[in-house]
Amino acid sequence: MAVRQIAKMGHPVLREPAVAVDDPTDPEIARLAADMRDTLEWIGAAGIAAPQVYDRRRVVVYHVPAERIPPGVTLDPVPWTVMVNPVLTPLSEETNLIWEHCLSLPGLHGKVPRYKRVHIRFQTPEGENVEHDLDDWHGMLLQHECDHLVGILYPMRMTDMSLLEFDAEPGLLAEDAERTPDLDPALRAMAEAWPARKKWLAG
Repeated sequence: MAVRQIAKMGHPVLREPAVAVDDPTDPEIARLAADMRDTLEWIGAAGIAAPQVYDRRRVVVYHVPAERIPPGVTLDPVPWTVMVNPVLTPLSEETNLIWEHCLSLPGLHGKVPRYKRVHIRFQTPEGENVEHDLDDWHGMLLQHECDHLVGILYPMRMTDMSLLEFDAEPGLLAEDAERTPDLDPALRAMAEAWPARKKWLAG
């Protein structure tokens, strides 16, 4: 298996809709998924879509380890999951704002509106059909990954571009870290490590 290069915002592969996989049990899909997992493990990230590694097939690989689950979020750790041809459908119009970052937009993070309840349907590399409903945080994470399969990056979903900021100056994120318990621990750690945090957020 191999660690693959990540496509960055601006490359056409991230703007084009991905193509459906005819046979999810094709060994080539398993090899692609293994490379995507290796890439995630190398970088230390939780999820990735095939277009992010310059492959236009509808494949997403993700996991949610215990250390990435925010305090107060009712979610068991999710093992490594390969979703082939995922289809995500909102179950209500209710949304929440969630801070997101992306391997294809290094150095940035933004606050994005996401549906609170969704239905996900996909195939596995073993040919199994899987579908279930997801609430809140888990479902919002998968909306980010599935957006990659239709050529959408998270800034395109943002309704307030003032909530887009550099990782090096996470002022608004740091403010949220003070009052929001269900913040991705990786983002919380970044905010708390901001050298100017105590000066600018004092009082």
